Amino acid sequence: MTDQSQPTRQSLLDRWFLAHPATVDETYFQHMRFAAGFAFWLMTAGFAALVHAVFPALCETTASRILRKLTDRMNARH
Repeated sequence: MTDQSQPTRQSLLDRWFLAHPATVDETYFQHMRFAAGFAFWLMTAGFAALVHAVFPALCETTASRILRKLTDRMNARH
């Protein structure tokens, strides 16, 4: 017979919180810090794009500049 039991708490913990950070050689909290910083800058870029949509003379290159920096930062990690 095969074991049809539910996954253990440890395997859920590993799969949901630890496995992916390990693939980029980070702890959970290191990865959280990086991802939260990334999210902050993505929201900032989104807000700048929204401002630019309403007032075309403002934030002309802000969103694209932020996205370029984030892309460079992401590529430098891998």
